[in-house]
Amino acid sequence: MIDFTEAQIERYSRHIILPEVGAEGQSKLLESKVFMIGAGGLGSPVAYYLAAAGVGTIGIADADVVDSSNLQRQIIHNQDRIGMPKVESARETIQALNPDVKVNTYNYFVTEENIRDIIRDYDLVIDGCDNFPTRFLVNDACYMEKIPLISGAMFRFEGQVATFKPHQVKGAPCYRCLYPEPPPAGLVPSCSEAGILGALAGAVGTIQAVEAVKELLGIGDSLAGKLMVFDALRMEWKKLKLRKDPGCPLCGENPTITELVTYEQACELKFGD
Repeated sequence: MIDFTEAQIERYSRHIILPEVGAEGQSKLLESKVFMIGAGGLGSPVAYYLAAAGVGTIGIADADVVDSSNLQRQIIHNQDRIGMPKVESARETIQALNPDVKVNTYNYFVTEENIRDIIRDYDLVIDGCDNFPTRFLVNDACYMEKIPLISGAMFRFEGQVATFKPHQVKGAPCYRCLYPEPPPAGLVPSCSEAGILGALAGAVGTIQAVEAVKELLGIGDSLAGKLMVFDALRMEWKKLKLRKDPGCPLCGENPTITELVTYEQACELKFGD
C-alpha cells in the first residue's frame, strides 16, 4: 500500500473514511491505469472525476483540436485553448486539478494496428467516442485483451452507459451481442447534425466515472449485463437487462471475428463529440 503524504491524506480524506474504499482502496486507485477514448463531451467529465478521485495514470486518445463549438459541453477545455490538441488541453486541466495523476496523451486515432498494444498497459478502458466504427474496434480489442470496457453514448436528449466484461462475468454480453455490425454510414446523424444537450454529457460521463471507480476498487454491483438508459426530457433512468448472444460473431459459441476489423470511416471521424 502507498505511504500517503499528509497532503494526500487531506485530499482523499472523503474517500478514506468510506469503509468500502479506505486507505487500501485509495492506494489501489493511485496505482490504477485507465485508458480513455476521446477527450470530448463524455471524456471531459470522466477525466475530471477520475483525476479528482486520484486514479494514478490516465491515458487519453483523441486526434482532434479544441473548437469553439465544443465548449457547450466539453468542459475540460476552455476559450483560451481553441486550436490546441484536445489531449494537451485535457492534460493541462487534469494536472492543474491533481498533480498526483500522470497523463499519457495519444494525439492520433486508435486503429487495428495500435489499439491492442496501447490498451494492454491499462486496467480499464472507457469509450467516449462518437462513431460506430471506433466503438466496435474498441469493443473487439478489449475482448481480445480481456480488459473491462465502460461504454457511454448520447444522442440529443438521451444517453446510455454499459459495462462489458464477458471474460470476467459468466453470461455477460459484449457490445456485439447488442449490435453485431455497425449501421450503414450516414444512417445515424452526428451531434453536429442532430444537436446534443450539453449537460447530458455530464450526466452520462459522470455515471461512467462512478462505474470506473467501482470497477477499479471491486465494489458494488457492476453494470456488466445491464444497460443504463437516461431520458433527460422525462428525467428518467432505466436499467435494462442484457443477454449474451450465443451467436455473437465475437464472443459467441462459434465466433467468426478472430482478428480486429477496421470499418470504413473509422479513421475519418472524430472522437468524443
